[in-house]
Amino acid sequence: MVQGWAGDKVRLVALDRSRHLDNAVAWFNDPEVTAWTLVGDWPLCRLAEEEFFAVAERASPFATPTDVFLAVETTAGEHIGFTGVHRIDWRHGVGLTGTVIGRKDLWRRGYGGDAVRVRTAYAFDVLGLRLLLSEAFADNEASQRMLLRVGCREVGRIPERYFKRGAWRDVVEFACRYDWWTAARDDRAAARYHGR
Repeated sequence: MVQGWAGDKVRLVALDRSRHLDNAVAWFNDPEVTAWTLVGDWPLCRLAEEEFFAVAERASPFATPTDVFLAVETTAGEHIGFTGVHRIDWRHGVGLTGTVIGRKDLWRRGYGGDAVRVRTAYAFDVLGLRLLLSEAFADNEASQRMLLRVGCREVGRIPERYFKRGAWRDVVEFACRYDWWTAARDDRAAARYHGR
């Protein structure tokens, strides 16, 4: 049985300790994988990640969670990363998003962008949110380009927002409204139809 929400290259599925925990511990302890994330500068022990998975696995839609955690798998079922919608404000229909592709051999091959497109569709069409917020370090140009391609718009910059790897780092803030996302989706579909 196929589970989750599928895109062209990936599907998003619920976290499963037996399938995703080992990769989480490995990836979030890899300095290359965490170079652009807010985690990864403090060693992540297996026990802490097991506790995180236990909390995520107990999350229930009936408890009005503020975080939705998903694993990113290829359409063939190979685990390659994580994504989610966090700090959900249900009253205002807003959530903060994030994605990490842990498989370095799959970077810059469209898996992250597809994961973001599927997660955005899930957030708007399933969760009923109206606005998604994202951020990227100012020197992470690849993430910024990907966010713009999927329908996000740059809405601001915050100088020296985070301390990361020995320096204060600027961030670029992005927003994605439902109508911006649908326009970008329609543009991509038209480009595929016309062979561009």
